[in-house]
Amino acid sequence: MLFRSQDVAAGEQSFRKCLPCHSVGEDARNKIGPVLNGLDGRVSGTMEGYNYSEANKKAHITWGEASFKEYIQAPAAKVPGTKMAFAGIKNETEIANLWAYLKQFKADGKTQ
Repeated sequence: MLFRSQDVAAGEQSFRKCLPCHSVGEDARNKIGPVLNGLDGRVSGTMEGYNYSEANKKAHITWGEASFKEYIQAPAAKVPGTKMAFAGIKNETEIANLWAYLKQFKADGKTQ
């Protein structure tokens, strides 16, 4: 089931959990994790300039609403061997809001 209502402002608040490792926006830089600009439609392990784990490179996940929802609930379970040491987000509303926030960033970091 895909998300119904999404709150971008709430998603921005949720993204604070991601900030230690990820960034978005026009000034985004790879950190412990890759930049998340242009995530919607991107294939896992393909952000230029980021050193992905072999597990992530081989996962071949095309990021979209459904794949993000499944992954963010338990990243290490979805991609065993990933470098992403994050327990996950279980709340479906929070996940929907986080996706709404992330998907607005185009590859250049500008919002749609």
